[in-house]
Amino acid sequence: MAKNDYYELLGVDRDADQKEIKRAYRKLAKKYHPDMNQEKDTSEKFKEISEAYEILSDPDKRARYDQYGHSGINDQDFNFDDFAQGGFGGLDDLFNMFGFGGGMGGRRKNGPRRGADLQYRMEISFEEAAFGGKKEIRIPREEECDRCDGSGAEPGTDIKTCPECNGQGQVRTSQQTPFGQFTQSRVCSRCGGDGKIVEEACHKCNGSGKVRKQRKLTVNIPAGIDTGTRLRMSGEGQVGEKGGPAGDLYIIIDVQDHKIFDRKGDDLYCEVPISFVQATLGDKIKVPTLEGKVQFDIPEGTQPGTTFRLKNKGITHLNGYGRGDQYIKVKVMIPK
Repeated sequence: MAKNDYYELLGVDRDADQKEIKRAYRKLAKKYHPDMNQEKDTSEKFKEISEAYEILSDPDKRARYDQYGHSGINDQDFNFDDFAQGGFGGLDDLFNMFGFGGGMGGRRKNGPRRGADLQYRMEISFEEAAFGGKKEIRIPREEECDRCDGSGAEPGTDIKTCPECNGQGQVRTSQQTPFGQFTQSRVCSRCGGDGKIVEEACHKCNGSGKVRKQRKLTVNIPAGIDTGTRLRMSGEGQVGEKGGPAGDLYIIIDVQDHKIFDRKGDDLYCEVPISFVQATLGDKIKVPTLEGKVQFDIPEGTQPGTTFRLKNKGITHLNGYGRGDQYIKVKVMIPK
């Protein structure tokens, strides 16, 4: 059965940011959560919107979904049982919102948080893909402000505990309903969930604790890489929050086409023209390889379209030993 579009399930545009996606999910989760709604098919609907939220809230999974649709998402990308344990901030956030005693794990919003992952498409030459190498790139990303060391406070000024939430980052309100008393938690509007307020915002980062910079990185290109391969550079993503670890950078490879060779796996294919006389009587010819031209013996009586193999003249096996082969297809030029 065809799956529904994730963006349509959450009712958001395809360019929606993470705040919009999370807001839409919370609204729908509150409506369709089985504990709050006993109507038929509610549980299935809740699973659908939870799956949509997990995919769209993860930069890597969202990028694959945007490029390939549901075919880019495999079964391991979403597991409702894992999701229900709060591993992705799903039901934990939801239970906090519903007021069930601080959720399933009681996680505070103002603790260290991992930075977001980044993605960068890098074009390399056919030869770089075949033999490997190094390439420098520049990545725009947010880094810790060097004036305030990420605190958001102007040096020499104080950082105080928020008096509104007493440093909790959340404010709880209780409400009596026909079903009993419900306690609801919301992010503190005064400190934005940080639990602290700065006396004076940093003049360089305006209190965000981050500044945008161009970071120069050297990417190691392994021999044998192909278009679509993803390289991970650990800790080179966005800087974390409140001392949390940085995210990762994912390099997506695009390999340029070659004017002579076609690649199929680790094998190379090319076409070599020879004369009618060479095909009939045989000859020694020069054929192109990735390392340059080599001599090859054309046997007499060679038929048009005959394919010959040059062993170990193909692409280096990625993360392995040895190379593929090169196949030469003879094109006999018939005189007019």
